[in-house]
Amino acid sequence: MKNKIIILCLCVFLLSGCTFVRIDTTSIDNIVNVVLSKDNTIYNRVGIGYKYYVPRGVTYIDSAGTNDKLYSNGVYYYLYLDEIGYYYKISQKYKEDNSKYYSRKLDDGYLEITKKEDKYLVEFVYNYAKIEALVPKEDINDVVLNASYILSTIKYNKDVIKLSLDDDFLTNREEKYEEFTSKQESDSFLRYEEK
Repeated sequence: MKNKIIILCLCVFLLSGCTFVRIDTTSIDNIVNVVLSKDNTIYNRVGIGYKYYVPRGVTYIDSAGTNDKLYSNGVYYYLYLDEIGYYYKISQKYKEDNSKYYSRKLDDGYLEITKKEDKYLVEFVYNYAKIEALVPKEDINDVVLNASYILSTIKYNKDVIKLSLDDDFLTNREEKYEEFTSKQESDSFLRYEEK
């Protein structure tokens, strides 16, 4: 009886249609091609007018407006969101540069890696957002993988962005309050007068 249950469970598991995709992380081109080709709809971080997925092993640290700071394995990631570019659909112009360690134009951005002394500056622009990180050579593929997941999952809320771009959104409507003056006179209260 136990054998039948085990065989039945294995058959259900094998025939259920679950897929497992393994990404070859030895090639930057392969990482970018596989991750950016997916239609990712998951998210676990929400800001004003945007949301995105922070992969396992990456920690959200701080936010200043539409600039977020993330951390993973000794590397800081700086995420800049271009809500104005998204709202007005401003396209990125980039020309590949063979003098860089790595340079590639993407459909909606680019990936550029430049050697800076003993580290490498990764600049990844995609989906109206940019991630920058300064990393040692052995961490480049991990950073590109994490940045690919983050950038491919960014979703903007056009209505919220429109509100934030409105001129009256941040204006302060001042109203003068006088705390210690009564708005109406009443004889039922005692009055204090200085002599």
